[in-house]
Amino acid sequence: MPQEQYAHRSAMQTSEGPQVYKVGIYGWRKRCLYFFVLLLMILILVNLAMTIWILKVMNFTIDGMGNLRITEKGLKLEGDSEFLKPLYAKEIRSRPGNPLYFQSARNVTVNILNEKTKVLTRLVTGPQAVEAHSQKFEVKTLSGKLLFSADDNEVVVGAERLRVLGAEGTVFPKSIETPNVRADPFKELRLESPTRALVMEAPKGIEINAEAGSLKATCRTELRLESKDGEITLNSAKIKLPNLPQGSSSSAGSRQKIYELCVCPNGRLFLSQAGSSSTCQINTSVCL
Repeated sequence: MPQEQYAHRSAMQTSEGPQVYKVGIYGWRKRCLYFFVLLLMILILVNLAMTIWILKVMNFTIDGMGNLRITEKGLKLEGDSEFLKPLYAKEIRSRPGNPLYFQSARNVTVNILNEKTKVLTRLVTGPQAVEAHSQKFEVKTLSGKLLFSADDNEVVVGAERLRVLGAEGTVFPKSIETPNVRADPFKELRLESPTRALVMEAPKGIEINAEAGSLKATCRTELRLESKDGEITLNSAKIKLPNLPQGSSSSAGSRQKIYELCVCPNGRLFLSQAGSSSTCQINTSVCL
């Protein structure tokens, strides 16, 4: 029975002819597909044109972009540049023969960090002041000679001469150690302490010398010259003591201008008119 049915079906198919099945997209689906393909091609062309325009405007080349060039030693930047975020670099330098400028609306800060990102040294240049934070600050010449050094313990000036050009001079709240203090040629040198004492000490002596002028020491109360183990020498062709007190003079010798220099037991000096003999004991009332 099954063999008869199969033979009947095959006979019917041969009598009707071969059947054709259509494969593909037709109708509105085909038109939509073409539209999307065309739209995609337009977007690709627009994207390619925008890319070419950006490359042209930004001046992209094989060597770099715009003023930025990629070299064997790193990046080379020409012209002015603005950095909106931190810049990390091993070395920053200008072209040979050209200066390097750092500009900021507020301040420029340079930090030196260690492996743990802890700040070791900081240099801040602001609108009010320039601040340097470090354990030690040094200024040296090209040959390596120390000019200035400052730390927590001391401040060292290594220059051969330190000049102070301020109109009010220099104020030292505490002591100062120096082998030589002198003024510029044809300028006055003044050492004063307005409200306290002025002390000069040296283990091997103090020399005060005015080669082309006079030396003046002024005080309000007492001027004391003291030598503990040596002597005080006044070496000059003329020694003047114009305001020494004078003892009482006799009427007979009032016209003479010769006086005798007398010394009281307490060290006070006074003048007494000279006579045939010493007249110091006659005027001992000055010593009281």
